[in-house]
Amino acid sequence: MGDTGVRESWEHRWLLPGELRFGGGREPVRRTGRDWLVDTLAFAWAVLLWALLTGFEADAGHLPAWIVAIDAPAGALACLALWWRRRFPLLLAIAMLPLSVFSTTFAGALTVVLFNLGVRVPWRTALLVVAAHLLVTIPYLLIYTVPHAGGWTDAALAVAFILFVTTWGAGVRARRELVARLREDAQRERAEHARRLADARRTEREAIAREMHDVLAHRISLLSVHAGALAYRTGATARGAKPLSDAEIEDTAQLIRDTAHQALTELREVLTVLRGSPAAEEAPQPGVADIDELVAEARRAGQRVSWRRACDERALGSLRRQVQRTAYRVVQEGLTNARKHAPEARVEVTVAGGPGAGLTVAVRNALPVRGGADAVIPGAGAGLAGLEERVALDGGTIRHGARGTAFDLVAELPWPPPTAERGP
Repeated sequence: MGDTGVRESWEHRWLLPGELRFGGGREPVRRTGRDWLVDTLAFAWAVLLWALLTGFEADAGHLPAWIVAIDAPAGALACLALWWRRRFPLLLAIAMLPLSVFSTTFAGALTVVLFNLGVRVPWRTALLVVAAHLLVTIPYLLIYTVPHAGGWTDAALAVAFILFVTTWGAGVRARRELVARLREDAQRERAEHARRLADARRTEREAIAREMHDVLAHRISLLSVHAGALAYRTGATARGAKPLSDAEIEDTAQLIRDTAHQALTELREVLTVLRGSPAAEEAPQPGVADIDELVAEARRAGQRVSWRRACDERALGSLRRQVQRTAYRVVQEGLTNARKHAPEARVEVTVAGGPGAGLTVAVRNALPVRGGADAVIPGAGAGLAGLEERVALDGGTIRHGARGTAFDLVAELPWPPPTAERGP
């Protein structure tokens, strides 16, 4: 609901036959259990005060007989009318104006009505109605209260009490409006956060699509080269050259099959991303071998990092560059998050695995001390969301979160056995 909707539901609900509940919705009142309890207590308060004032009025000798005769029934009707206070707050307050001319037994009902007026009607309108009540009750105060029932003190107390009750209701109204606005702000913030995460995922998909374009083109070109070489050798055999042996044909066919399978796998990855604009050329991306420099940069920046690589460097050639770049980005994001949220903590970085066993990338840092300094580097909170998309597209899994006194970021990436790329 926008500002206009909030203003309409708060300022004009009392004009409708069915009261609008706080928070919107053009629907008739449906009292909850809490509403029934509040209404019952308000009615009981009004009836109790009506009974007490009726007894006092019967003993008062300064009041005319006509006031004593009609005051009690009028006060009783005012008490009964309280059951419609939620539906018609303004109308009920105006209808009780004639009672302010002569009645005292409706004081309890008037208390509830004016409080209800402050809660449910804009303060300017409520102020006009209260001023009208004070204006019509002045003759009664001057003729009966001041000379015979407590003097100016009781008259001032009566006026102050009316103003206090109305102000109290206006304060409750203001608080409820504030709570409603805070809830709307929180809902908008959640929607905005979800939109930012969606934008981050879309941007990451587009970046991955651009990177996969070069890799997929590379695989397709390899497939074309191997198939062309095989066709050339076969044509040369027909022209009298030495024919290919069965082993050479088998090796070449297997190489073409492996290359085609890899190309189809990477094509499926490309089709799973949402590609927004045509891919553009990018500089070569870092891999596992570049993590050394990444850690060295972090150390030069003052970050305490322990770094362990438990994988065969000679076998890294069989690991796809996309997976290597993902591993690099996992370490980069882990070090960046540690600098943001735990700048003094020691960070442990581990990259382990091998062909057929998969690649495990782990970044672990101690949680910041509660009550310590706030992070000095701001962030949008979209880095981990982007990593989840990247790792999922690579066929891996990622988990992150606090474990005991440390925060773990662990990615499991596929590392299939290498396939030898030999020509015929």
